[in-house]
Amino acid sequence: MSEPVAINPRIIEALYCEALILSDEVRHTFTLSGRLECAGTDEDLTRIALSSEGLRTTTRMMHAIAWLLNHRAYFMGEINELQLRRHGRLSPDMHRSEPKQLALLEPPVIRLVEATRRFYERLLRLDQSWRLTEQGRSSAVERLRERIERRLVS
Repeated sequence: MSEPVAINPRIIEALYCEALILSDEVRHTFTLSGRLECAGTDEDLTRIALSSEGLRTTTRMMHAIAWLLNHRAYFMGEINELQLRRHGRLSPDMHRSEPKQLALLEPPVIRLVEATRRFYERLLRLDQSWRLTEQGRSSAVERLRERIERRLVS
């Protein structure tokens, strides 16, 4: 297994820029004005899929940006490491999409949803790696909380 990655300000800034670009693409792609008027009544499932995946994808990216902003605040000295560890967690379930709904969408939309999912998974790996490097320093309460969260995910 590879050595845990040390998160540094350069990595966070690069990821933050990437997140902003992806978020802008998500906003542009899932803007529904104009799309709903041209859709017929037979396309209700597609409209629901577009709305659902749009909300899911937007939420995923907003959580990613919040995580990155917490790390930026830490590196700027605005919050301490304890605050970052306590409030800077990523939800492991945020990256999931509904396969049936995804199948109803156009290929460019599917590619964007997948790109945001892969981006979020990268952040999850970074976060988990970072937390593992300091696991020995965590309190008993933190260790218990992490074990409970792991069991809930399983």
